[in-house]
Amino acid sequence: MSENGPLLRAALEGIPTYKPGKRAAEGGEARAVAYKLSSNENPYPPLPGVLARAVEAAGSLNRYPDLACTGLVAELAARLGVPESHLATGTGSVGLTQQLVQITAGPGDEVLYAWRSFEAYPIVTQIGGATSVRVPLTRDEEHDLEAMADAVTDRTRLIFVCSPNNPTGTAVRRADLERFLDRVPTRTLVVLDEAYREFVRDERVADGVDLYRDRPNVCVLRTFSKAYGLAGLRVGFAVAHEPVAAALRKTAVPFGVSQLAQEAAIASLRSEDALRERVAALVAERTRVRDGLLGQGWTVPDAQANFVWLRLGERTADFAAACEAAGVVVRPFPGEGVRVTVGETEANDIFLRVAEGFRKEL
Repeated sequence: MSENGPLLRAALEGIPTYKPGKRAAEGGEARAVAYKLSSNENPYPPLPGVLARAVEAAGSLNRYPDLACTGLVAELAARLGVPESHLATGTGSVGLTQQLVQITAGPGDEVLYAWRSFEAYPIVTQIGGATSVRVPLTRDEEHDLEAMADAVTDRTRLIFVCSPNNPTGTAVRRADLERFLDRVPTRTLVVLDEAYREFVRDERVADGVDLYRDRPNVCVLRTFSKAYGLAGLRVGFAVAHEPVAAALRKTAVPFGVSQLAQEAAIASLRSEDALRERVAALVAERTRVRDGLLGQGWTVPDAQANFVWLRLGERTADFAAACEAAGVVVRPFPGEGVRVTVGETEANDIFLRVAEGFRKEL
């Protein structure tokens, strides 16, 4: 940058760029990739009734959306059994993640989270000028809650607990989480990031909404991007006690959640039977994929989301390239491993064939 150019914040230097999952190749490319398993998207189209309601809402694109998301908030409050004042909406749960840093932490403050976990955490922390404190996962790819509690200092303002964890898929059990919360000072906000909650089948896993009710320092994040299949509309929500929820509403980008997104989310909530069927089908495919990998000799963490994780270390790039050559795109984390979304049956079959061949070469 020219010396005469505008001065930008030094905190922005070195911020890693958020890397979305690689797209499947377009039809005109020399080597077309048929399936995208890199972004944890739902392979199904919108739920019944959603598209029609969104198209109807599109007729008012010349108008600003409802700033308060009144209808969606009322629907969520009734379904979750929480006061409307305890809800805040945002542009996906990741938008709320950035707002949570804004309302809690700044220069000199610490934001604590497990690692590896959701890659947005270090980005939003650095943007906010705060300091990241990363606590390594256990050998089983789970949150080390004891070590995280030990890492809390008088500078810790915010803690993220991603459950199920992205990208490893492991989820935090309620008893373990309650012990952890008992050790965290009440002045420190603990965020339970539950973007994949609908896919959980382990009854021991904590439900953040149950825990938040009598803990004013707990906030729960959820989204319509995954199980509900609205990734392209960017709408999520937070459940928190009123001071936190009010602060989130203050820091929200005005009119950030479009009217299409609001109406689609409401329609999605009212299509519960179809949602349960689709989630059950994806969970069944997840079980099939994981069982197949275990049968091939892979070590695969207990998957409670809509993806599986393979720790490959230095072979990560080679494995991702082999998948792409076979027709599926997965999400590599260089030097660590690959996250593979559970997608269409055909895509999962291709991935399993690649994994079987690659395993024989190890």
